Amino acid sequence: MSDDASTTPRAYTVRLELVDEPGELLRALEPIADNGGNLLSILHERGSLTPRGHIPVEVDLECPPGRFDTIVSALRDAGVNVIQAGAERYGESVTLLLVGHVVETDLSETLSAIESESDAQVTDLSLSAPGGTSDVSSARLRLDAETGKTAEVVAAVREVAERKQLKVVEPLTELEGAA
Repeated sequence: MSDDASTTPRAYTVRLELVDEPGELLRALEPIADNGGNLLSILHERGSLTPRGHIPVEVDLECPPGRFDTIVSALRDAGVNVIQAGAERYGESVTLLLVGHVVETDLSETLSAIESESDAQVTDLSLSAPGGTSDVSSARLRLDAETGKTAEVVAAVREVAERKQLKVVEPLTELEGAA
């Protein structure tokens, strides 16, 4: 008896940010098709902009599990900004603001710690450092969490921020069914 789990197509959602220029959506879809992905739906929110001024696009696709990482890598290699990739498991979203020496305290490590300690995913980030990277800065984070786990996520962010001597302004927004 063979295990067909590795070849049976599975549905995935990929969230992208695209520059508002002709041909960008097609450029983003080509790596999916070229690597064996089957498009199920595309939500192209042309009237909306992300905090970085790009157009949010959500692509539902189907492919064997072994091909999904290849598709995501191909998207990134093509210069497409992949915001989130994977099977959906989040049902709530919370937006927080970190204030302090965000850059100097290693923003990348801060984000990794938040994700690993909170079981949430950073889905959007905006950084403001008007005085330069060595001065006080702020980062606006949107985190997607499992339904009912938002309070735990906020508590974990507070713990990480305390270790880094950052202040937390929270929550800015909390949305049910955001993912």
